[in-house]
Amino acid sequence: MKIGIIGAMQIEIENLKPSIKNQTTETISGVTFICGEIEGVPVVAAVSGIGKVFAAICTEIMALHFGVDHIINIGVAGSLVPTLKVLDVAVAESAVQHDMNTTAVGDPQGLISGINVINFAADDELRKAVTSVLAAKGINYETGVIASGDLFVDTNKQRETIRNRFDAIAADMEGASIAHTCYVNKIPFTLIRSISDAEGSAMDYNTFAGKAAEQSISIVLDVIAKIK
Repeated sequence: MKIGIIGAMQIEIENLKPSIKNQTTETISGVTFICGEIEGVPVVAAVSGIGKVFAAICTEIMALHFGVDHIINIGVAGSLVPTLKVLDVAVAESAVQHDMNTTAVGDPQGLISGINVINFAADDELRKAVTSVLAAKGINYETGVIASGDLFVDTNKQRETIRNRFDAIAADMEGASIAHTCYVNKIPFTLIRSISDAEGSAMDYNTFAGKAAEQSISIVLDVIAKIK
């Protein structure tokens, strides 16, 4: 097993570094990859950058250059449902790209043309490991659809549209593109999102993103220990 760990921002990976033993680094396409071991498991960790393109580039390099066979994407997201509050956790059952739109030619919104997929299914075994860790930590969580797009969702109208169209529980800017890349490379993945903002509040994000990112690191360390 070789696990790729992807975060969008530096705060989502920085606290992971002390847990990575025998570190080496390599920079490809502007992304710095940290290679080493956690709990004896080979890992490759990287800050992808914000947005779907950066996330896809990072994932593809992990797949083709580093040969990871599982990917854990950690980070923060905005809640789309009233039952997920700040510092609760959303775990993906699947991921969709809410801003993919070829409806003008008759496709349903979110369809990825060529492979004809809307929902990219996350790995069941990884999800079970994540939810087991969350339950043990006493962290409130929900599983469901995580919707991604190159948009910071910051209004109730945006939240309602995405939630109603895709039955999504949380919104981010990277997860579904990582899921898409894992799908075409046949790599099992999981998306773990600590909620940094609820009700579309950018103020919540600025206040809680750091705490949510720290929580994500704690979760992923326990997940690796569980699945090793």
